[in-house]
Amino acid sequence: MAGEPSWFEIGVGDVERAKNFYGTLFGWQFEHTETGQGAVIRTPTVPGGLHGGDEGASPYVFFTVPDIEAAIAQVRELGGAVEELEGHERAEPTQWGRFALCRDDQGSAFGLHQPPAAD
Repeated sequence: MAGEPSWFEIGVGDVERAKNFYGTLFGWQFEHTETGQGAVIRTPTVPGGLHGGDEGASPYVFFTVPDIEAAIAQVRELGGAVEELEGHERAEPTQWGRFALCRDDQGSAFGLHQPPAAD
């Protein structure tokens, strides 16, 4: 369903330290990523990720959308903004789908997530 939280991400300086902190605090389980720069977080409800080298970053909550291109256009129409990701407006599709980092018309950060197509 559109608008449901579907992913969260926490930027940290040291991934191993964050895994210890959040694993101990919440009992989260972690999986390594292909790049080794972060970890996938497995929770009983909403999955997430840790990404390293981003000390002091604010957590992002990503909301499900069926069509990320249409949602990006609507963010802009409503006075919001879409942030650049590594030289691109949005990340290329991954095994987890497509993501876009946005700000609403008052500057609050949030994310859009188009899950991968069901096989």
